[in-house]
Amino acid sequence: MENLNIIILAAGLGKRMYSTTPKVLHLLAGKPLLEHVLSTAHVLSPQKICVVYGHGNETVPNLIRDKQVIWVKQEPQLGTGHALLQALPHLDKKGITLVLYGDVPLIKAETLRKLISGVSEDSLALLTVELDDPLGYGRIIRDITTKKIIEIVEEKDTNKDQLEICEINTGIMAVSNINLHEWLPKLENNNAQKEYYLTDIVAMAAKSGKRIEATHPLFTWEIFGVNSKIQLAMLERTYQKNSAKKLLEQGVTISDPSRIDIRGQLDFGKDVEIDINCIFEGIVKIGDGVKIGANSILKNVKIEAGTIILPFSFIEDADIGKNCRIGPFSRIRPGTILADEVHIGNFVEIKNSNINTGSKVNHLSYMGEAKIGKKVNVGAGTITCNYDGVNKLQTIIEDNVFIGSDTQLIAPVKITTGTTIGAGSTITMNTPPEQLTLSRSRQRSVSGWKRPTKK
Repeated sequence: MENLNIIILAAGLGKRMYSTTPKVLHLLAGKPLLEHVLSTAHVLSPQKICVVYGHGNETVPNLIRDKQVIWVKQEPQLGTGHALLQALPHLDKKGITLVLYGDVPLIKAETLRKLISGVSEDSLALLTVELDDPLGYGRIIRDITTKKIIEIVEEKDTNKDQLEICEINTGIMAVSNINLHEWLPKLENNNAQKEYYLTDIVAMAAKSGKRIEATHPLFTWEIFGVNSKIQLAMLERTYQKNSAKKLLEQGVTISDPSRIDIRGQLDFGKDVEIDINCIFEGIVKIGDGVKIGANSILKNVKIEAGTIILPFSFIEDADIGKNCRIGPFSRIRPGTILADEVHIGNFVEIKNSNINTGSKVNHLSYMGEAKIGKKVNVGAGTITCNYDGVNKLQTIIEDNVFIGSDTQLIAPVKITTGTTIGAGSTITMNTPPEQLTLSRSRQRSVSGWKRPTKK
């Protein structure tokens, strides 16, 4: 938005978090609180975004690494007014400044657009809300006769009557830059906390005849901040409940909306089903008709249509083809690509491997650094020995190979087309095609041997 500046106050320690991690870096839905606020700020397309940081020193800007942000250090921390004063040199006298907080992560862009609309040099806009229990919040004081806002009183400075007021200050406000340049240097710390309150500019605005507008959020939970692990857990559930509701509205079947965690971006097709306690991290893309079994974790995964993920499967940084069957208790590690109709069964681990159409690794096996062809059957307990203590080495298994149970494939090695490996073998050399190879006492190949056919 033209002439819009956003300042995010993120310097607080968060004593009640009982943590050495700066408060704004604690995670909500898999990313820091401050990142949620920045994401919303970017939606508004401001001219500038300033983040005022303090506790944790350079930890906050070093971790967030947003190139569009102007980082301003507040040291020492002397209150919200003092924090905004540190960013004042970055604000031109033209334009509007929107004040946000790095520990209020769920504020919606729609609410903020409503707040900043119509703000001018003659007005100031506050985001307020009525709470049944206003404990801990500053109170909005209105003129008894005109009902106009005349000041904000922080809770520690309220009298008995003011404590009964239920309209609270969220801290979020929009002010013209010219007024900030006039008011911020005049702030004093004559209060219970000996801090420079940003809220004191409201009284200045009222005395100078400025119009003070009160806007309310679309949802009360938008304005809730994080000051403790309890509050963080409550907002996590709020976020996940809202995410589940959105998925349900878009046609996803969720067994229990209270038991799902979205910690990134989830894209999906039609007729997707998600069972309980599933976690989605990073970017997850799910095709039509995919079913995700209970207690599964998907991180940076693409799953094509018709695939079934059975319970307790962990899939990370992998591409899964159409009509595959994975699990239960499968682990698909980074770098894995599964073509269509691949079966990965219980207690199987796949790492950095490419498995082609119609192949099966169904029981208690490990395939690492492997390239596996079409219609391969890997028997129970088979492993690729892909690490020599220094280097990762590749195993190549060509089309139509059958590997007997409890086989070790010592990489680098190639199992050629049509090979059958006898159970219990340790294979150290490339195999000839279309033959039985086994190494129980010594490795040998059987010429003229014919694979059994199904009766």
